[in-house]
Amino acid sequence: MSTAYWCVLAAALLPYAFTSLAKFSGPRYDNHAPRDFLDQLRGWRKRAHWAQLNSFEAFAPFAAGVIIAQQSLGPQPAVDALAVAFVALRVVYGALYVLDRPSLRSVVWSLALGCTIALYLSAAGVLAHA
Repeated sequence: MSTAYWCVLAAALLPYAFTSLAKFSGPRYDNHAPRDFLDQLRGWRKRAHWAQLNSFEAFAPFAAGVIIAQQSLGPQPAVDALAVAFVALRVVYGALYVLDRPSLRSVVWSLALGCTIALYLSAAGVLAHA
């Protein structure tokens, strides 16, 4: 299995790291009404929840980009590097969200989106084969 495919798994699990911060680091978690519980969080725990939501939103285009790039035989070193960069940037993004650094967070979000777009460009043959 390629590095890029392992990164898809990592990106799929990443939202759960952020939701764990939100749910299990503060007031007693209420599993009877989890959405109500998350809606009532404040401060960094609320931002961890928001990082979780955004991570789910970013996952589908990234995963599709990896799969499409792999299936269209995009240059494997570039696909792997883009996938690793995406996951690393999304970890940083989540940390910046929790730490309430909105401007820097937006820069990192844009860079991660750029990795996703580059995966599609790789599939289209725009990136040179390595």
